[in-house]
Amino acid sequence: MPGLKIDVHNHVGRWLSDDGDWLTTAEDVLATMDAAGIATLVNLDGRWGSELTDNLARYDAAHPGRFLTFCQADWSLLDTPGALTAQLSESAAAGARGLKIWKDLGLSVRDQSGRLVAPDDPRVVELCRAAGDLGLPVLIHTADPVAFFEPLDETNERIDELTAVPEWWFGGPDHPTFAALLAALHRLVGACPATTFIGAHVGCQAEDLDAVGSALQRLPNWHVDTGGRLAEIGRRPAAFRRLVETFPDRILFGSDCYPPKLSEYDRWWRFLETADQDFSYVDDGDVPLQGRWRISGCDLPATLLPALYRHNAQRVLGCGAAYGLTTFG
Repeated sequence: MPGLKIDVHNHVGRWLSDDGDWLTTAEDVLATMDAAGIATLVNLDGRWGSELTDNLARYDAAHPGRFLTFCQADWSLLDTPGALTAQLSESAAAGARGLKIWKDLGLSVRDQSGRLVAPDDPRVVELCRAAGDLGLPVLIHTADPVAFFEPLDETNERIDELTAVPEWWFGGPDHPTFAALLAALHRLVGACPATTFIGAHVGCQAEDLDAVGSALQRLPNWHVDTGGRLAEIGRRPAAFRRLVETFPDRILFGSDCYPPKLSEYDRWWRFLETADQDFSYVDDGDVPLQGRWRISGCDLPATLLPALYRHNAQRVLGCGAAYGLTTFG
């Protein structure tokens, strides 16, 4: 494996845990990172207030250079003028290294009038512009796999996953369409040209890499991470390789495998670095809920791997020599 890597999309906090406790120990995460060659991991679970300070103390302060924690926004403050930007400033002062916006924006967040709040709402634009002023990148997850918006029947290729987690289906009349959400996302990015955005999950549309490329072409402040979409890009390896070749400075490695697991990282390296054909995107014995298919490697040229694995992240996140990475090329 060429050099050390930065994982820009992971979760090691507690807001996604079933019991409200930490998903794992810092020592276990570090052991996996060391085994996988991960120099620095972005923790997207900072939230705000005391939850942010707890994450910063547990990870960033206790293990300098190994973790970068992002904050989130408390949408209950939407209707109070200036409150979201003030909270973001407080989070930045506490040590947050970026802002994470989750998919609830656009799907379930409502203001006091009961109106669903779209990604390009003026209040969200104001927040993201403030992030740019503070030098914080915005990692944003909008919508979900397009199959989650399609009819919930035997024609849906992710019916197994949606049967297991029915609340992930957004195809009913109470939700915007996938196309409407992505259009609003791109308007948000365009409205904040001084802010650096990272589109989670291959720009939030891993099923259509041509569309991802079009967005990268139109929006110079738009970047994408690979997190959580190995199943999708793994069945389109040639198209993903073309995307990286066309935009070598705009694609960032992220795993979204949480808690971090060595076998999942190894599968990413196999996809990115080899031409292996027809292998599973999950561990042996696990049910491939994201779709009943197998994947193949995209065999990226070795010259493109340093940017994908670390250089792009170093630039976007503002971490370089202080994080012990420059010596690795």
